[in-house]
Amino acid sequence: MAVHDFKAQRLFLEADLASGARVRLDSNQANYLQNVLRLKPGQSVHVFNGRDGEWRARLEETGRRAAELVVEDKIRDQDSGPDIDYLFAPLKRARLDYMVQKAVEMGVARLCPILTRHTIAERVNLDRMRANAIEAAEQCGILRLPSVMEPEKLERVVAGWPSDRALVFCDEDACQKNPIAALRAGLKDRPAGEAEVRRRKLALLVGPEGGFSGAERDLLMALPQVIRVSLGPRILRADTAAVAALALMNAVVGYSTEYE
Repeated sequence: MAVHDFKAQRLFLEADLASGARVRLDSNQANYLQNVLRLKPGQSVHVFNGRDGEWRARLEETGRRAAELVVEDKIRDQDSGPDIDYLFAPLKRARLDYMVQKAVEMGVARLCPILTRHTIAERVNLDRMRANAIEAAEQCGILRLPSVMEPEKLERVVAGWPSDRALVFCDEDACQKNPIAALRAGLKDRPAGEAEVRRRKLALLVGPEGGFSGAERDLLMALPQVIRVSLGPRILRADTAAVAALALMNAVVGYSTEYE
């Protein structure tokens, strides 16, 4: 299959995709293709739905303000990507938008808002999060769209934590100041060969602006699946910490065709 064409325009669709399928566009999608991208009937756009890979589709007008796409041929097969849950304390609107977009670019599988004692914004607009995830995927050639989970309190999440998923806990008070060494050591301590490490179920937890409370830190450290890391000597904003931590995980765990 061809690699991603960075010059091609892409559109996320909910519909199933297969050769010959016809997908009726809603008014926003039709306006975007016809008036923003200025596509003419007969011209093509790349489409994906997070399940069926990426396809080339031809635009057809069906009325003054209506249009549909005719799916033609597959460009790329669907890939699954790394199995990383991203747990985060919600931020205020603009910074949450940024954080969601960057997490999608970094290949997370699930976006999991976590409510902590010092969480600033407890009301989370899940539709807005999903819209930002779609936009990031469209722009960056990503095929998998992460699931957007309902917010949960940290205590409840910890109580139901699965035994087979390692939790990378970003803690500014961690004694180990080299995050690469800490993550490698944490993964090495869990018996697995290289292939198993690459397929490992992982999660990353980044806390709120005010950090975790002492009780929350104790609760997390009681989990046997926890790998505690510091992101270095500087205090990072939560959205910056998200990018740094996810880049670290991608660098250490890596991405391989074994995910596909």
